[in-house]
This record gives sequence, C-alpha cells and structure tokens, in this order.
Amino acid sequence: MDATRTERNKQLVTGLFAAISARRTADLPRYLAADVIDHNKIIHGEPDAPGAAFDGFRQQLDAFSEARMEPRELIAEGDRVVARLLVSGVHTGAHPRMPRPTGRRFAVEQIWIFTVRAGKITEIRAVSDRLGMFAQLGWDWPETA
Repeated sequence: MDATRTERNKQLVTGLFAAISARRTADLPRYLAADVIDHNKIIHGEPDAPGAAFDGFRQQLDAFSEARMEPRELIAEGDRVVARLLVSGVHTGAHPRMPRPTGRRFAVEQIWIFTVRAGKITEIRAVSDRLGMFAQLGWDWPETA
C-alpha cells in the first residue's frame, strides 16, 4: 500500500472540508473533479448530473451560517477515503426543504466515502443523521409518495 498516496488523499479530503467550513466555494475545484458524481444528493432539488455537487455545496452554505464540517476520523485505503464528521450550522437562509429560515442550530454526525483519482475527488457517497438534523431544525419530515 502506498502510504504517501493515502496520506495525500486524506489531505485532499481534509482540505475540502476546510474550504467548505471557511465558505471558500471558489476553492472547490482544487478538491473536486469538474464532473464529480454525488451519489447522495447534498440538497433536495440538486440536479442529477456530473458536477452538480458544486451547486449543492453553495446552496448549503447559503442556507446555513456558521456551517462547519469537522473531520473526527479519516480512514484511507487505495483510492478511497472514509470520513466521520461532525456537521453543524445555523439555518439562516433559504433551503429547498424549508425556504423560511428557522434560526435554529443543528449538529449531526455524517459518514462520507470519497473516491480520489488523479488528485481530485471524483465520487461522493454519504450517510447522515437527517432525522436528527430535521428534529433539531424543527423541519417536518418529508412525505413519501
């Protein structure tokens, strides 16, 4: 196993979280491939197209002030990095699931799996405590069809 490559991949993922937490959306292309595939849509209404994650991150930052993505654990093997995060923020802007800001805070754990190729993140998969987030924000759970 190439320890240098796995460390570079972990640094890439850590850099992405730092850029998002610092609201540096112009830096996202340093970390994400232009055609990054997001298998777990970041935000309701995000187009199902390569590269749509860029707009999804921007929408999240517009909706949540004080947004933080704090890695608590990183595990890397080959071209994969798994991150366990504490994600937090305050709902102060419009969001497709809840257009009127609640002003409420949230903090939930999430697990993200990244695929890294040629020094960029090419795929994102994520699992998060959405029920916990919705409860903390006072949002109604979406109805199923």
